[in-house]
Amino acid sequence: MELAQLRYAVAVAETGNFTRAAERSHITQPSLSQQILNLEREIGHKLFHRLGRKAVLTEAGATFLERARRILFEVENAAKELSDSPSLDRKITVGAVPTIMPYLLAPLIADCRVKHPNLLIHAREDFRPSLVRGVVEGELDLAVVTLPIKDPRISIEPLMTEPLLLVVGQNHPFSSRKEIDIADLAEETFVTMGDSSTLAIQIQGFFGDHNFVPKVGYRCAQIATLKLFVSMGLGISILPQVAHTHEDEGHLIYLHISGTAPTREIAVIRHLQRYQSRGAEQFLGLLRDHARTGGFSAAPVTAPAKPDIDADGTGI
Repeated sequence: MELAQLRYAVAVAETGNFTRAAERSHITQPSLSQQILNLEREIGHKLFHRLGRKAVLTEAGATFLERARRILFEVENAAKELSDSPSLDRKITVGAVPTIMPYLLAPLIADCRVKHPNLLIHAREDFRPSLVRGVVEGELDLAVVTLPIKDPRISIEPLMTEPLLLVVGQNHPFSSRKEIDIADLAEETFVTMGDSSTLAIQIQGFFGDHNFVPKVGYRCAQIATLKLFVSMGLGISILPQVAHTHEDEGHLIYLHISGTAPTREIAVIRHLQRYQSRGAEQFLGLLRDHARTGGFSAAPVTAPAKPDIDADGTGI
């Protein structure tokens, strides 16, 4: 039984004619008649006497009509209540990989609290496979991740292309230079994120394209730990441009790699068939504005550094 069938039955009862009911319902008369027949078969009773051009309620039809009107009234009231409520559709859950959450999403969430104070945002920082799974399974309204992603259930909206920069300590011999060639890195020790990190995978791909195998001395679980090792002169690394913050001044130097420099693509992903609430659309609008205007330049909200090295090669 469908709500449309109830509306058709009410229309026939109120107009007393299948043709006028069809006109009022904006469908063809044969289609309306078929829907009424389907409804009668489903409930096991005739609802109308067909008397030429007139349609008169049967006793069963009169009983049914009272309930049908009550059901439609409650549905319309529920729809009105949902549309009028200021608190509904105001709760969203968003995700981001750890190399994006503190630098891009945390400042955006803070901005969103000012511009949309009624929007309640839950944030989840996780690895990309977990975030993709969360979007697919409906746990997340959206997630901000790095590309590529290949899943036919996912809608991908590119946001920005970001350069990856070489980072060295303040006293490193490279610190006075503006650009570094890949050939200059042959004897350097690298500090990297774990092998499961999307950032690490992208850097490996870039070096692989240039037939260069970096000498990895340390694998870190957090960017804060990686920066600490680089600042102490234990090695050099590659980080996204957004990770360059005012807190690095006097400790780290960021340099461009000459030639075809590495970049990463940042995108927002959603489920293709998931209903997007008003809250999700508000957040998306702000996210697009920040990406378009370069509003992701605020200092990150960083957690205290945990100087631990991940021997398993896992990271962010």
